[in-house]
Amino acid sequence: MIPIGGHARQAWGPIVAPMSSVRPPGLPLVDPMTTPAVLVLPGPVTPDEATGLCDDVRALLEAGGAGVLVVDVAAIGPPGLGAVDLLARLELAARRAGGRIRLRDPAPSLHALLDLVGLRFETEGQAEQREPALRVEEEVEPQEPAV
Repeated sequence: MIPIGGHARQAWGPIVAPMSSVRPPGLPLVDPMTTPAVLVLPGPVTPDEATGLCDDVRALLEAGGAGVLVVDVAAIGPPGLGAVDLLARLELAARRAGGRIRLRDPAPSLHALLDLVGLRFETEGQAEQREPALRVEEEVEPQEPAV
C-alpha cells in the first residue's frame, strides 16, 4: 500500500477511500420527475368548485413528470354521489392530461361506495393483491366417512 493524500492505494489497484457511514447533511434529494404532486381536497366540494379542481389536476400533471397525482380525500366529508362525481371528474381530467390519480386516506365508506358504483382507484398504502390462503386440511379419524 502506498499512502496518497490520506488514501491508501495499492501499487496495482484502485484508490481505496476510507469508509464512512455518516449521512450527508441536509434533506434527502427528491426527484420531482418521480415524486407525485399532492392535491388536498379541503372538504365537501360544490359542482362549481369541481371545474376549478379539474383545471388544477391538469396543471399539476403537466407541471410534474410523475404521471400520477395524489388526491388527499381525508377531509372530503361524508361520502355520497357528489364525492363520486367529483372523483370521476378528477380521474377523467387526469386521463386527458396523460396521467391518473391516486387517493390518499379515503374513508372505508368512500372506498365501499366507489366499489359499489364500479370505480376503481389506486390508494396510497394499499396492500398488495395476493392470492387467498389455501384451505387448511383437517386431520380425520380413520372411521369417519370421506367428504
